[in-house]
Amino acid sequence: MEGVLIVNKEVGYTSRDVVNVLNHVYHTKRIGHTGTLDPIARGVLVVCIGKYTKLVSHITSYEKEYVATIQLGVSTDTLDTTGPILKTEEPRELTEEEIRKVLNSFLGKSMQEVPKYAAVKVNGKKLYEYAREHIEVELPKREIEIKEITLLNYEENTITFSCTVSKGTYIRSLIRDICEKLGVLGTMSSLVRTKQGNFRIEESSTLEDLKKEIMRPLQLEDLFSYPIYSLTDIEYKRVKNGNSLELKETSPYVLLAYQENVMALYEKKDTFYKPILVL
Repeated sequence: MEGVLIVNKEVGYTSRDVVNVLNHVYHTKRIGHTGTLDPIARGVLVVCIGKYTKLVSHITSYEKEYVATIQLGVSTDTLDTTGPILKTEEPRELTEEEIRKVLNSFLGKSMQEVPKYAAVKVNGKKLYEYAREHIEVELPKREIEIKEITLLNYEENTITFSCTVSKGTYIRSLIRDICEKLGVLGTMSSLVRTKQGNFRIEESSTLEDLKKEIMRPLQLEDLFSYPIYSLTDIEYKRVKNGNSLELKETSPYVLLAYQENVMALYEKKDTFYKPILVL
């Protein structure tokens, strides 16, 4: 079985745990996820099965939408409430206007420091491995973009906000930087990924759902609304051999169909379309 699943990951599972469960459910080891969610987080985890694993980097690049909660008055080693407490304080009273102003200051592109508990590699070793061995390394910075950010609630020393962000954005790091600008201690207490690209949490299935009923994964025609180009017999043979095509199309991506069956996703490169996935 091949295709894409929208999983609603539960708190306590790693993204790798989800893949391991699905390995058994779908009887294949050829499964990959498209964007790590920490164990404390829940929500949309898009998973690719079989040949569709070729879409992992494509889907990983999609912007993501989150709802996050900050616990004020405490800072932790991991930047969330699962880690050792570094410092506590009685948080000062904030105003909603003050919080909104700080949140809005993060809109647009900026350089974000990666948290030390992350899977990013430095000199061939993952950052969290250095952290667990108490080895200090210079944390890399990455360009990110905050496309939307909105205050949802502020009460009882907690701030809840929603945001839409680019690939590679760490919400734990964003919260660290928000609290620094507010002049308060704070750490992430919950995180929900509500959307990735067009994949919404309302359309997702829990692991328990998938264990009870093996659902048909989404296929190319379910996933994308790109233009569909009908192949000739000669073009079909070229596509099956993984060749590029010169098409009179303007879309950055096209779906290719042969005898009404969608069977490939191609990306425009200069004057040619080149294969991302051929079924």
